[in-house]
Amino acid sequence: MDLKSGYPFWAIKNGLVAAFPRLRKSLDVDVLIVGGGITAALIARELHASGLRIAVVDKRDIGWGSTSASTALLQYEIDTEYLELAGMVGADAATKAYLACVDSVQRLQEIARDYRGVECFALRSLYYASHFWHGRRLRKEFAARREIGIDIELLERDVLIRDFGIDANVGLLSKVAAALDPYQLAYAIFKRLAREHVPIHDHSAMLSFSTHDNGVDAEFDRGIRVHCRHLVLACGYETQSYLKQSVAQNRSSYAYITDPQEGDLSCLADTMVWESARPYVYVRRTRDGRLLIGGEDDDIDIPIARDRRVQKKVDKLRKRAEALLPNFDWTPAFAWAGTFAETKDGLPWFGPHKEHGQNVHFAMAYGGNGITYSQIGAEILAATLHGKAHPLAELFSFKRMQ
Repeated sequence: MDLKSGYPFWAIKNGLVAAFPRLRKSLDVDVLIVGGGITAALIARELHASGLRIAVVDKRDIGWGSTSASTALLQYEIDTEYLELAGMVGADAATKAYLACVDSVQRLQEIARDYRGVECFALRSLYYASHFWHGRRLRKEFAARREIGIDIELLERDVLIRDFGIDANVGLLSKVAAALDPYQLAYAIFKRLAREHVPIHDHSAMLSFSTHDNGVDAEFDRGIRVHCRHLVLACGYETQSYLKQSVAQNRSSYAYITDPQEGDLSCLADTMVWESARPYVYVRRTRDGRLLIGGEDDDIDIPIARDRRVQKKVDKLRKRAEALLPNFDWTPAFAWAGTFAETKDGLPWFGPHKEHGQNVHFAMAYGGNGITYSQIGAEILAATLHGKAHPLAELFSFKRMQ
């Protein structure tokens, strides 16, 4: 599956950080993780730390799938606003999901600090009404989020213009957000795991798997087999191919990044900015003073069609950026597009599905805050595989489809 188009910045910036050996012999482990992106890395880290014997395989180079095309936002905000989500899953469940994402953003920053040289820094999040008629909705959203304990401010039009140069009638400013280089972090995690004698294998495609009473057998070429008690499918948007049931819609999102800005970054120095329209456009800075803008999502899931659209989408993004914040140089330096997936309620899927039984676990961290979900999912899977309860295990499971 071709997951990206153009020149994703993280792979260009970091290069091929390390190579891992192909799988050349059969293994017997507690957990086999299929996938080598940031979701798989966070799961591997959590499961290994919990004492499980794990192995990781990926058919590509590590991090070379959708992780390399990520725009690397760490958000507590789910693509589905709190009040809308509460209407779908109930207020208690929506509160648990939002507060878990707050904790996850903070936890991911702690994890990144444990790996020297990984780019991760805190930001604020400004969510503004991109249409005047969204103002009333955002005011209600503000009151609801504050009531559940989220640290948030309501900014009126005069403050938005004065402090951010954004002409909108209302905005919500939250202190919890961050930016991360997920490609760097995935490599850092896998390199450390390899030093701790965890088998990490790239260019090793799982051909098939079969379940039985004692666990799962995964088949590879040359007759190689990995026997595991549990199989975790954490191969990003390709994970859906293992299910007959449709659980998400694949789409394409577009982004570009500028050269480092020469002047003061002003409002963007410590704040990511995104809008209330759907699909939304978002802007943030990088560590070295570049500006990243993304959005212009569409329903295209055909790689060749997505490839052809990159330049046209970048032109639209540039016009949006120049209209929103005209004091910056929005000339594109690197542009790309990538596959992403959306669920109906904006929540991810973690855990077993009835099609494959209780020993095959899916890790589908879909949505705009997929990295945030990945860490929550890693903790859910660690608890589940040790026979423990997790407060979000049921909400983030396939049971909510029933």
